Amino acid sequence: MCQKTRKNKLITISAWIAAHITFVVVLVTILALFFPSSFTWIGTSAITPMLGVVMFGMGLTLRPSDFRPVLQHPKDILVGELAQFLIMPSLAWLICQLLSLPAELALGVILVGCCPGGTASNVICYLAKGDVPLSVAMTGVSTLLAPILTPALVWMLAGESVEVDIAGMFLSIVQVVIIPIVLGVAANHYFRQTTQRIVPLLPMISTLSIAFIIGIIVAHNSASILSCSLIVGIAVILHNVFGLTLGYALATLSGSEPSKRSAISIEVGMQNSGLATSLAATHFAMFPLAAVPGAMFSVWHNFSGSIAAQIFRKQSDKEEKNKEA
Repeated sequence: MCQKTRKNKLITISAWIAAHITFVVVLVTILALFFPSSFTWIGTSAITPMLGVVMFGMGLTLRPSDFRPVLQHPKDILVGELAQFLIMPSLAWLICQLLSLPAELALGVILVGCCPGGTASNVICYLAKGDVPLSVAMTGVSTLLAPILTPALVWMLAGESVEVDIAGMFLSIVQVVIIPIVLGVAANHYFRQTTQRIVPLLPMISTLSIAFIIGIIVAHNSASILSCSLIVGIAVILHNVFGLTLGYALATLSGSEPSKRSAISIEVGMQNSGLATSLAATHFAMFPLAAVPGAMFSVWHNFSGSIAAQIFRKQSDKEEKNKEA
């Protein structure tokens, strides 16, 4: 009984941490920014395995049947993936040009824009009363496409400014994203009874891993961030807000249902910024500021995603009332 009580408390704590991800991320960011020594003892090499843990956790929550919407609703998936890999990279490049960002920061913004949808998007979609199966399928499909599309898009948009190792980035994404997810899906399939005991704790593990990734990046670049935080902040906010808006607009124009519009909007606007920071640290170590936009995006998109979820949820409740009336 005592053990069961402890487990329930741990699950409650996990749910609280996941529900307050914005608070956790902001707290860690402030701590790392003004007290860098609290995180600088952790090397940047820890970012990649931490991201692998997040991806493995995502795999544990997936089953092959979760990808059924890809076959059942190919139009919505196609609209979402086109928005993901056309709108966000194009927006990133355009914002960098409009703000005349230095090459190092521009590279970071473009890296964020070329990455697949983030894992937090599924949680935000659930809170928004959006189409969660569609959101999960979109995250999965964009993640599977990422090893090819992300390096290619970064090379197209930033290749003139910096040398882009396409093959190296492909291997990194496969190792850090694809393999952990595949292992997670396999573990969930063959050891489902065991994995179901772990799944309630995954929100806490993922949130803390993402927070630590941000903390490491911010702490190691605190002085540089303080000197360029305003311009990067503007770029990150514009990128995310226009991504959410244009994703919703494209879904509306394509005739998607309201719940699917919310899912596509959130999926497009919330990037896997943890992957962007990992790629920056691994392949562009000579440009330390390239990791900064990814870290700042992680902070901002959880905040904006929470607001978007409230807006979409109110719309959903209003539509349900109208149907009842």
